[in-house]
Amino acid sequence: MKKHNFSAGPCVLPQSVLQKSAEAVLNFNNSNLSLLEISHRSKDFVEVMDNARNLALEHLGLQNKGYQALFLQGGASLEFLMVAYNLLEKKAAYLNTGTWSDKAIKEAKLFGEVVEVATSKSDNFNFIPKNYKVPSDADYFHCTSNNTIFGTQMQSFPEINIPMVCDMSSDIFSRQLDFSKFSLIYAGAQKNMGPAGTTLIVIKEEILGKVSRVIPSMLNYKVHIDKESMFNTPAVFPVYVSMLTLQWLKDMGGVSAIEKVNNQKAEILYSEIDKNPLFEGFVTNKEDRSKMNATFNLRNDKLKATFDDLLKQAGINGLNGHRSVGGYRASMYNALTLESVQVLVSIMQALEKGA
Repeated sequence: MKKHNFSAGPCVLPQSVLQKSAEAVLNFNNSNLSLLEISHRSKDFVEVMDNARNLALEHLGLQNKGYQALFLQGGASLEFLMVAYNLLEKKAAYLNTGTWSDKAIKEAKLFGEVVEVATSKSDNFNFIPKNYKVPSDADYFHCTSNNTIFGTQMQSFPEINIPMVCDMSSDIFSRQLDFSKFSLIYAGAQKNMGPAGTTLIVIKEEILGKVSRVIPSMLNYKVHIDKESMFNTPAVFPVYVSMLTLQWLKDMGGVSAIEKVNNQKAEILYSEIDKNPLFEGFVTNKEDRSKMNATFNLRNDKLKATFDDLLKQAGINGLNGHRSVGGYRASMYNALTLESVQVLVSIMQALEKGA
């Protein structure tokens, strides 16, 4: 039976990417060596890294605009620390919209003053704050574009004259934005790009070198830029799979093409959540709803066992909500097919008919 994988991350990947990755593990580039065995300094892998970095900039429209793309390790969690280490001299501004921005704020406070410009924490992060002011004397402004746990997504970003840093781990490459508004973007690979183990950082070089502290080599963006993501042994397999996924996206027509599909998937599911009397959405403001992670609950807990059984029979995987929220969460990343969303909706409709 085909599995419909709604997992929040690590998550669904394109079947063609999985196939090519599996082949490379056995025999990479007809070398009779596994991708897992080759030197990261070999010509074949250097080409992989260069392609991955170039494709990332191409999809974001940031080629030849003073940006560098890096594939590092440590996940977005290490970036919470690295961003502040490299950019925070005196004061930084943070928008707090969820668990991950909360964690980013905690790390930044180790290096200087943090101004929390707005938060939705008191309402369990079920909306995106609006009409907040970002102090013009801050070293940078940090936000999280999409919140996987709570199912909210920023649909607009402030117009500011200081560097804007964004954690785009769960919606990068899913929609068109003017990415040149951002001075630094980071994203764990395991949502829209590849398996866990590597993190994409896209950074405008001119914002670096402004802090007075000495930065350890492994945490210094300039060191990694100079070494072209090869200062230490990179995560070879995750970078390779990310390259394949970025090439798959290009073959699909790029970000503009996948955005149309993502909008369609979100429209189909949210429409069912709104009209089906057995379900309710977690996010109160429809304008704040995430197109990547739809969070919802059953109005009657007595139907949970029946619904869960129907999901299992249909081959639906990974729909449980985060433990801090409960309910259900349908993660609809780029590689999730429209068919999978339609199957989920049919199960929700079947539950209503049988209730």
